[in-house]
Amino acid sequence: MAKSWVNSAERIGADLHLELSGSGGRRAALIDALRAAVRGGRLAPGTRLPPYRSLAADLGVARNTVADAYAELVAEGWLTARQGSGTRVAERARPLRAQPMRHAVKGPVTAPPRARAPRHDLRQGTPDASAFPRAAWLASYRRALQQAPDEVFGPGDPAGRVELREALTEYLARVRGVRTAPDRIVICSGFAHGLRLLFGQGGGGVLRGPLAVEAYGLGFHRELLRTAGVRTVPLPIDEHGARVEELTKERAVLLTPAHQFPTGGPLHAERRTAVIDWARARGGVVLEDDYDGEFRYDRKPVGALQGLDPEQVVLLGSVSKSLSPALRLGWMVLPERYVEGVLAAKGEREAWASVLDQLSLADFIVSGSYDRHVRRMRQRYRSRRDRLVAALAARAPHIEVTGVAAGLHAVLRLPPGTERSALKAAAWQGVALDGLAAFRHPEATPATATDTSATADQDGLVVGYATPSEAAFEAALEALCDVLPPDGSAGVPAAG
Repeated sequence: MAKSWVNSAERIGADLHLELSGSGGRRAALIDALRAAVRGGRLAPGTRLPPYRSLAADLGVARNTVADAYAELVAEGWLTARQGSGTRVAERARPLRAQPMRHAVKGPVTAPPRARAPRHDLRQGTPDASAFPRAAWLASYRRALQQAPDEVFGPGDPAGRVELREALTEYLARVRGVRTAPDRIVICSGFAHGLRLLFGQGGGGVLRGPLAVEAYGLGFHRELLRTAGVRTVPLPIDEHGARVEELTKERAVLLTPAHQFPTGGPLHAERRTAVIDWARARGGVVLEDDYDGEFRYDRKPVGALQGLDPEQVVLLGSVSKSLSPALRLGWMVLPERYVEGVLAAKGEREAWASVLDQLSLADFIVSGSYDRHVRRMRQRYRSRRDRLVAALAARAPHIEVTGVAAGLHAVLRLPPGTERSALKAAAWQGVALDGLAAFRHPEATPATATDTSATADQDGLVVGYATPSEAAFEAALEALCDVLPPDGSAGVPAAG
């Protein structure tokens, strides 16, 4: 008859169920059960086993039976025993992984190829992870934890901690020209979460479509909106930003006014006022994606569009570019009429953004650490962009960097018909890049997406110069220059 034992966590650190079965006696049954537990991973390497007496009492066997079983498994290498440290599972006793069934085949069996990580990552969208301010963030986290009232460890306010909303009110007014109050700010986990709160699922959100969007933007956002039942209508763009004069019956428009993503131009001043006038006349709303507004290198950053009319603009921002996307912290600055609906969509409890991270970010801002970090990163990314421009001038002077000096990426204009071949060459050399065509709205052709002859073809590469570490950046630049099409290649058909 099988004998079962479930030990307490205090004895070996984890629950364990042993089955003593078979006709070979208690000692053999215990040895088999322990082997099976180690083999299957239920007893991990380094786990301390119970003393002989404790295990014998739990199993109802003699103490010598347990001692003999342990000794046998030590001799076999399954366990280790040291004076004063007890008996433990040997570090080398790794559980066996399940092997896939093999079928008889003719000829040699080859493993499927594995995707190799790129040697040089120049994809857009992420800051230099090695530059995260660990010491300053840890200091803010400690202060926030020490000063946190007991209520912090409860369910959490869906609007977000008031400390962070107050800190953001002051910071956004000072740095981005935003006009708001703490009760107009709702904390979220980032821009995508903000879109989900605004549009819901199946048209059940605070806002309704159709939604006008810039002809170039993130496909992930368009797919998110499509899943929510929102139809998006592409607006052509030119060197002055989105052609907002082409807005007609849409109910809302999504823009990146400070630094059009990804092409890089700011929204012209006349168009900024024109889109506000459209929203007032139409009863519509402007969604402002302020994704990297603090990073302007050639002049002072332009203020947020929201400052022109806080009741016509929803501003969405996050720390994904300034600090790290891993923090999952963002904010929505809302017109008064949308606050209640967004909070209802979010739910009665905070389920997305860690309250302790919110308090840490509030301290990080109030202490001045955030300003210092942004200034430091602004200098680093400006240097990176300057080095990119200099490398192109030396190695590929026919390749132009377009857009304003801002943000964490740059667009390299390529000769017509060379984007696909350049991407293939980059992939072959282990350089991860994005092509400009990947960001084009599916309903926008190159001719309608842009409105000037200088950008009509829109062959280009989107280069994220912030992503590599400082140590890896020079090698990444060299590799990039090696895969660019040579001068005089205009008109050559793209490979493939």
